[in-house]
Amino acid sequence: MLERVDATGEPCVALLAELGVDSTTYAHPLATTVEEQAQHVVGIEGVLTRNLLLKDKKHGVFLVTTWDQRNTRDTKLLGQLLKLDGKTNLRLCDEATLLDTCGVGKGHLSYLALLNDTNNKVKFAIDQALLGASFIHAHPLRGDRTTSVAPAGVLKYLKHVNHDPILLDFGPLVASTDAPVNAAASAEAAPAAASKAAKAPKPPKAPKEGKEGGNGAKKQPGEKKVTKLGLQYTRADDFAMWYPDVVEKSEMLSYGDVSGCYILRPWGYAVWEHLQAWLDAQLKLLGVENCYFPLFVAKSALEKEKEHVAGFAAEVAWVTRSGDTDLAEPIAVRPTSETIIYPEFAKWIHSHRDLPVLVNQWCNVVRWEFKYPTPFLRSREFLWQEGHTAHATLDEANETMYEILELYKQVYEQLLAVPVVKGEKTESERFAGGQVTTTVEAYVAGSGRAIQGATSHNLGQNFGKMFDISFEDKDNATKVPWQTSWGLTTRTIGVMIMTHGDDKGLVLPPAVAPQQVVLVPIPHRDVDEAALAAHVKALEKSLRAAGVRVKVDARDNYNPGWKYNHWELKGVPIRVEVGKSEVAAQSAMLALRYNGAKESWAGAVASFGAFVAAKLQDIQAAMLAKATDERNAKLKVVMEWKDFVPAIEDKCLCLTPFCDEAEEEDKVKAASRDAVMDGEAEDDRTATSVAAKTLCKPQLPQAGLPDVPPIEGLTCFFSGKPATAWVLWGRSY
Repeated sequence: MLERVDATGEPCVALLAELGVDSTTYAHPLATTVEEQAQHVVGIEGVLTRNLLLKDKKHGVFLVTTWDQRNTRDTKLLGQLLKLDGKTNLRLCDEATLLDTCGVGKGHLSYLALLNDTNNKVKFAIDQALLGASFIHAHPLRGDRTTSVAPAGVLKYLKHVNHDPILLDFGPLVASTDAPVNAAASAEAAPAAASKAAKAPKPPKAPKEGKEGGNGAKKQPGEKKVTKLGLQYTRADDFAMWYPDVVEKSEMLSYGDVSGCYILRPWGYAVWEHLQAWLDAQLKLLGVENCYFPLFVAKSALEKEKEHVAGFAAEVAWVTRSGDTDLAEPIAVRPTSETIIYPEFAKWIHSHRDLPVLVNQWCNVVRWEFKYPTPFLRSREFLWQEGHTAHATLDEANETMYEILELYKQVYEQLLAVPVVKGEKTESERFAGGQVTTTVEAYVAGSGRAIQGATSHNLGQNFGKMFDISFEDKDNATKVPWQTSWGLTTRTIGVMIMTHGDDKGLVLPPAVAPQQVVLVPIPHRDVDEAALAAHVKALEKSLRAAGVRVKVDARDNYNPGWKYNHWELKGVPIRVEVGKSEVAAQSAMLALRYNGAKESWAGAVASFGAFVAAKLQDIQAAMLAKATDERNAKLKVVMEWKDFVPAIEDKCLCLTPFCDEAEEEDKVKAASRDAVMDGEAEDDRTATSVAAKTLCKPQLPQAGLPDVPPIEGLTCFFSGKPATAWVLWGRSY
């Protein structure tokens, strides 16, 4: 519950009172991000702020305060607005710098913290639109309070602490796609509070009745205007902003009220359903049975396997209260289910006749990420399947681990048209508590980064020993089974989008497209409506008979051009246009989404479905070939350290001979980061790093990978020690 409190005990609020500046402070639950803060300050007048402490080696440290809806991820833009001369490399400061300059930790920063910058190490810059707001909201050096001050009071405070602001002109306010904005908290304030230099853009004029507007939609009497289609960002110029723009505008997902949690809309969930149906059928062919285990795990069970819980400790969400009553023991929301399932394995398994146990569940898990959330790629709740097996022998466990890994490869390549590299993780990247972790690694050409696609683990006998799982073999000897676990998540959808999408929107592989074909009738005064409808219906029937997923868009409040843009944005593989000439010739015009080509078809309508079905297969193969070529062009064999960082900077994956030692691996990460950053702090909002990391020790030989000599006799590219494995490196999400 939001409540006003007396905060004069806080030094910054006390100073406001001393200066005669009116302020109001509200108490609320801890909020270390502006998205969380927005959930707790609903209904109070004014605007929230984003606050970033940035550092540039040449120009020093800056505290930047902006309207919460601004895009602050573009540090190049911030450098331009700050009018920094020469080359700039603005990066978020680490927590040590925060504490040293502003006396606060992450999540508690605001302009009020400048009270602690007594040596004026920090230059302060403010979004000039804030100065036209009614009130500016900020943390008073603690994340469970919000203090509201009028702009004049803010300026008076800044003058007193010797931090006259640099005014930043972002131009017209545009709602950010970074995260959802709490409408009740900020929508009312946004346009009203803007200064003349930052007024919200005026909406486009509504088209006249019966005429086409700028968006191609026809406005009917009493009908509301439809917003324009199109992406705000381009893939080449700003991939990091293009991606959330395309996933939201294509209606794959929308943002939930809790930061880092997303709503899978029907278009996005349908992709998951197609993937799920295929993989579920394949798992059943291996004898895997579906089941379901509880969402919650007891603290004692989670902490039983120390190495395992340590791997997830920072991400575990805990339930500590029920209503007004504290729970006797906190209950964890599953980050993964080993510690929930394996106590049951101990009850199920007694004899070698009970093995193997092969179970899988389709469910959600929660990992309370504190890095910058990214739709599909990094979220606090996500959907996945997790399989768990127990076997009598190590060989059987290994066989299952690799069978599942091959299925994951097929998911990416056969369904999503995304090439992947199969391999084994290094010890440093291994699943917590596991013996061997295998992985499929994808490459995103737009960002030049790799991304882990799915993992399959041999857990050895570690969990069996911890949870007292044992069986009697044929000779009546008591043994511990060998176990595996494996999982694939909705991250797959994000990888697919990043791999194939373009500046028009999604480009969906036919295998998982919710609709593979959209039929668009084109009315014309010289075409009988009934004849047009009949031809479209016949084409639709032929497509359905061939097993093609098809939708007819016969809406009469949109013109054909608007529909073309709409379905291109949503990535439908084939658009079929049916107009005057197509009705006359009993033909159809096909527009292919993946390459923009158009081709006419004519023939017996009954054969149309088979023709399109074959075309969809061709498109699927062509999309995989294109993505494979893009990846292979950026896959380099590197034998010496001097060639490593330049290749990484060129957005390449590097296959190197390596000594495979954890200490040397850490040194490569640090050295590759330092070579690029030159001491600057990294931006931890984007779940990415400039440091190179190991992706896997690829299975060799492997189709698509360069031919390399045997590792025996080669020297580690970094340490000069004898090499023991070929290792694939890259920057990674």
